[in-house]
Amino acid sequence: MLGRWTIAGTAIAMLMIGTSPSHALVAGESKSVPTLSITIPPDPEDDGAEDPADAKKAAPAVKVAPDEPLPVIEYDVSKLPEPVKRLREKLLEAAKTGDINQLKPIIDANKSPPNLGADEDQDKDPIAFLKTLSGDPEGREILAILSEILDAGYVHVDIGTPQEAYIWPYFARYPIDALTPPQMVELFRILTSSDFDEMKSFGAYMFYRVGIAPDGTWTYFEAGD
Repeated sequence: MLGRWTIAGTAIAMLMIGTSPSHALVAGESKSVPTLSITIPPDPEDDGAEDPADAKKAAPAVKVAPDEPLPVIEYDVSKLPEPVKRLREKLLEAAKTGDINQLKPIIDANKSPPNLGADEDQDKDPIAFLKTLSGDPEGREILAILSEILDAGYVHVDIGTPQEAYIWPYFARYPIDALTPPQMVELFRILTSSDFDEMKSFGAYMFYRVGIAPDGTWTYFEAGD
């Protein structure tokens, strides 16, 4: 089941975000799903240089060139390598409990904390940092986003390189101007049409994405450019 999230701006804020959740009724259910508003300032210090140590963890918004072949979109999780499939299942199980602390053993078992879109301070207490991204103090909004993202289609990218990963949702590596009408419906389960208009001006999907390496390492869960 997919919710709807609202963002604003043109690049990710690597800052603490404190929003007040609004709620939208999901068809067929009596419960409500929160939305997330993110004000995203530009990064004046971004010189384009990449630290090799962070290469595998980075999750930039990717602008796909018009002459590049479209990535293959997958929905069948049985095609995932077992380590990737297990981690995805663990993340979904933890997210659906409504207790953000259920992510802690997953993070602790990881080779290193996943990139959550902040500086090294996030590594001191990833759970506390995730709560700052949520519109509610318990972090349930961010859990809902994680769950919705992992229920979307995915792509397998950068095959044979240190950055090889399985990425959810596929929009993170798909040209947004090439989306078909059915794919637009999938996108609008995550975003609003106004969010899409902002992304079109930027030229790429900029909301949350999840990256998992083929060996089952959780590499990132972040949004931005």
